[in-house]
Amino acid sequence: MALRACDFVTTLNATPNERIDDVMQQATPGTHEQVDVLVVGSGASGGWAAKRLTEAGIRVTMLEAGRALSPGDYREHLAPYHLPYRNRAAAIVRATRPRQSDCYALSEFNYEWFANDLDEPYTTPTGRPFSWQGRMRVVGGRTNVWGRQSYRFGPHDFQAASLDGFGMDWPLAYEDLVPYYELVEDYVGITGMVENDPMLPDSRYHPPMGLTCAEVHVRGVLKQQFNRTLTQGRAANITRAQNGRQPCHYCGPCERGCVTRSYFNAANTTVADALATGRCTLIQNAMVYQVLMDPDGRTARGVTYIDRDTREVHEVRARVVVLAAQSLESVRILFNSRNRQYEGGLANSSGVLGKYLMDHTWVAGGASAEFPDHPGPLGIDGPNRPTGLYVVRFRNRPGEPAHKDFIRGYGYQGGGTTAHTLAFPGFGEAYKRAVVQQTGVTTVQFVGFGEVLPYEDNHVSIDPAVVDAWGIPVLRISMAWKENELKMIPDMGVAAAEMLEAAGGRNVQPFQYIDRVPGFGIHEMGIARMGRDPKTSVLNQFQQTHDVPNLFVTDASCFVSGGCQNPTLTIMALTVRSMDYLMEQMKQGSV
Repeated sequence: MALRACDFVTTLNATPNERIDDVMQQATPGTHEQVDVLVVGSGASGGWAAKRLTEAGIRVTMLEAGRALSPGDYREHLAPYHLPYRNRAAAIVRATRPRQSDCYALSEFNYEWFANDLDEPYTTPTGRPFSWQGRMRVVGGRTNVWGRQSYRFGPHDFQAASLDGFGMDWPLAYEDLVPYYELVEDYVGITGMVENDPMLPDSRYHPPMGLTCAEVHVRGVLKQQFNRTLTQGRAANITRAQNGRQPCHYCGPCERGCVTRSYFNAANTTVADALATGRCTLIQNAMVYQVLMDPDGRTARGVTYIDRDTREVHEVRARVVVLAAQSLESVRILFNSRNRQYEGGLANSSGVLGKYLMDHTWVAGGASAEFPDHPGPLGIDGPNRPTGLYVVRFRNRPGEPAHKDFIRGYGYQGGGTTAHTLAFPGFGEAYKRAVVQQTGVTTVQFVGFGEVLPYEDNHVSIDPAVVDAWGIPVLRISMAWKENELKMIPDMGVAAAEMLEAAGGRNVQPFQYIDRVPGFGIHEMGIARMGRDPKTSVLNQFQQTHDVPNLFVTDASCFVSGGCQNPTLTIMALTVRSMDYLMEQMKQGSV
């Protein structure tokens, strides 16, 4: 195996399920070149970190736990009958991915892009289940299959504690992030509509994909009768050509890939840009185990990783280490990097590493209704608009009366669709005529995504009794909803039904799932939170660890509160801001 200039292989291999720390005790270091910055992860955050740094002339090595996909891996234009099991053998997929099969985006079309749950387990305490899904093992990470919903956090989100007294404010303000939101939005390409609603600041948009007739009708009623905003879901799908990417042609589903690169996927955009500079080395199939430290305990010097295929143990040395592996994965690395100075996990002098885990209450409450006066066009196979509607948060808005039962709030995602059927009697011309002439059933659905408060006892730690197939100790995840979430969820159903009834919907069907398992939002946040005080936070406002100045963590683990908006746009904006700060620190010689 040819070695790269920046890494070496130890004299030992890790056998399946052998603890890697036992292997490392026998490892013999070698000599190797140091790179400027090491980035762990190639998704929304890692891609931006590599792009920003390499385009400024900095040498970067990127470690990715999976492999790179090619256009031949994309299957958005394939019909199910092209697949071995016609996309009808869920048991085959679930055999190796029982937890990943919880993910809406996983199917026979793409299941091999996801982690094998048998090889990469995690544990949960009795009575506190958590669904850790969307664990991708391909370059680009979750941006290969994400829902692409892209919303800014608003001023109130960064200062929520000052408004209602719970938790802690962010150590930066909305205004600090605006230039970076704009930079990211211009590059990513987001379709949306300007609304001028202070609860959901507008972005810089590509032309909107538009609303269905039923959605337009409900939008008007909500504005007129409730003074609430229904808008098109703001999605990272371009509607005009940009940077060699072609406009969305509504084929879908997007989670099967996109040969025209119409939706934002880090592999085809930020990572590709970084590689194009000639200053980025991408190492695939690298299962990162721990951050390596100098004896002084104040300086990171690189990482150790295990090759997924050969099980050889490698080290990579760098002047700066950036963890962007996804919240749970990055914090797992920090816990596995514990040493004499940081027995509770690297950069954890505060003791809050792993605490304050947040997600969103995913589709926990809402309602649907039929609108027969607004039929949609017949479409057996598209066009498939890759977004839906979004109802901006209307509970506990600053300056308005507070809700009596809960703080913070929720937004609705959903959409207006027309369902058609092929189940008509007869055959021949009569049957074809019946199919073509049907009006179908048009339904509008609101599904709630609610903010989850940061609680100290919603936390993660290392399970000392379990390792993955590469010998790396796994996470133990403990999370549950509390009173605020449990009171918010029923309101989602009540309010949704009220609005749909006011709009003239028929057969209104409210719902609520109080027992929705945490994790289904796939928005894990908050377990290495940022803050002004090193005694109560892991990171500063630039995602730099308080304890180790040349160690950064740039995924959603830095979040202080979760809002009710999807977090990815904010993750990317924060990363660009932090990389600009890092480059200034490197120029000054501070790191």
